[in-house]
Amino acid sequence: MAEIIQERIEDRIPELEQLERVGLFSRAEIKAIIKKASDLEYKIQRRALFKEDFINYIQYEINLLELIQRRRTRIKYSFKKDEIEHSIVHRIQGVFRRASAKWKDDVQLWLSYVVFCKKWATKAQLSKVFSAMLAIHSNKPALWIMAAKWEMEDRLSSESARQLFLRALRFHPECPKLYQEYFRMELMHAEKLRKEKQEFEKADMDMGSFDHSEEILNGELARIIYKNSISKIKGAEFHVSLLSIAQLFDLAKDLQKEIYDDLQAMHTDDPLTWDYVARRELEIQSQPGDEQPLTKQAKAAEVGRREERCCAVYEEAVKTLPTEGMWKCYINFCLERFSKKTSSEFLRGKRLERTMISFRKAHELKLLSESQYKQWIELLLSRDFFTEALEVAEAGIELFKDSLTMWQMKLQVLIASKSPDIAMFVEEAFVHLKPQVCLPLWISWAEWSEGAQSHEDTEAIFKKAILAITGTSSVTLKDKYLDWAYRIGGNKKARTVFKSLQENRPFSVDFFRKMIQFEKEQESCKMANLREYYERALREFGSVDSDLWMDYIKEELNHPLGRPENCGQIYWRAMKMLQGESAELFVAKHAMHQAGH
Repeated sequence: MAEIIQERIEDRIPELEQLERVGLFSRAEIKAIIKKASDLEYKIQRRALFKEDFINYIQYEINLLELIQRRRTRIKYSFKKDEIEHSIVHRIQGVFRRASAKWKDDVQLWLSYVVFCKKWATKAQLSKVFSAMLAIHSNKPALWIMAAKWEMEDRLSSESARQLFLRALRFHPECPKLYQEYFRMELMHAEKLRKEKQEFEKADMDMGSFDHSEEILNGELARIIYKNSISKIKGAEFHVSLLSIAQLFDLAKDLQKEIYDDLQAMHTDDPLTWDYVARRELEIQSQPGDEQPLTKQAKAAEVGRREERCCAVYEEAVKTLPTEGMWKCYINFCLERFSKKTSSEFLRGKRLERTMISFRKAHELKLLSESQYKQWIELLLSRDFFTEALEVAEAGIELFKDSLTMWQMKLQVLIASKSPDIAMFVEEAFVHLKPQVCLPLWISWAEWSEGAQSHEDTEAIFKKAILAITGTSSVTLKDKYLDWAYRIGGNKKARTVFKSLQENRPFSVDFFRKMIQFEKEQESCKMANLREYYERALREFGSVDSDLWMDYIKEELNHPLGRPENCGQIYWRAMKMLQGESAELFVAKHAMHQAGH
């Protein structure tokens, strides 16, 4: 092995001599490079190989390449690249080849190889890398697409890209993404050919070598891909995705119409088809050929007419296809339009009215989902329609009795309308819901109580909640209880709550840090209390949280009543309790602190 390493180091000598001769590196730096290279070579030549060693080797060589580039720029020297950079690039490629042969399944390693070749290697070399990668990872469509895009956009070889897509489709005959990108590539190719033809004609040049037919120039290959793809992949979503791609190209007007007609003929029972057809009306002018309206009122009227046409399509859709999915599309459209900003009061009012009507109709037909009831209630609350919001919330609970969201929404309505029945309602909710999902309700109830009831009532809610909620869900509740206590009664009340909860596990680190912070905000900050909080926190988190130990040491050093002589003992306790990376992190932080950083 030593002979191999020595031979590889000797192979570097010509490039290192050139680096020194042209003044890019000093003799001392060359020696340092040789030493580092020897270490790296040893690690990748030994019997037991590790991927990290190869990655470190490659990263070091790439860093060296980038350093050479920066120094060339600085001293304005651009010669001898073949003797220097070419040699390093060739060596890195060799290491990448070894690594990718050893760890064939590591896609990230292959992608790193591709990125390196894109920046430093020739196009022919990168093409070989893609071929090797796809031979092993032929089951990953994204890699085929990446390779084909590179052939098309960087090598400007549409034929190579086409061959890659065709090979990919043999492995993945039902992959929508492959068809979409292949379809896009053929349209891009046709657009490029048309531009070339226009340039030829403009320059009045001989078009003998330009032998592409009109069909190819009009995207016939893309049409063939479209026809093949829809025979294999069913569904309106895929159809719409191809139509969206075709609409990016002016040359594909006929193809767009064909896809649109097929969409309507083949997928009339899919809400997505109706949704797409309806939204197209937004792009069509009411009176084609007229100039754009100039006044704000005229523009608002035009937008209103377009939206009316959209809604006419949706109304037809929900009659033809009365499903929850179809109503969802209609309502989402209404909500989107309502959320659009406009200075026209008429348009805003029309949008609100349309949205409310769509919600009510879907509700009457029992075709509203839980999330849509939530959207409806939120809309009503934003307009202060409390009575209707309460009715909708009650209807939602009737349909979705086990839904925490519905009970939360009704609680929001009761709070917003200042109802006297909040406590009774929450108790009813707890009967229907599992205790472990009720945390948000308890918190909302306590937050309302803080502003509307006495401190005693609020504390009673917190105490009930602590008994009802157990496990990890209770951590947030305890933090909220402690914050409330400090807000209403200062450090004294917070300390009382802390003592009442200190054996009620589990806790968060923040629970103890809050108490530490509360104590430090007092005029007479007691070191004894701080020690108590740190000790309690370390009982819970001393084996994982290195920051707690460091803060404890700093407190003993910096507090007027601290005992610096305790720091050594705290340090050794930390070393015993902390595990793995936490211990290493603590040692590093402690060393930095002692050095004055």
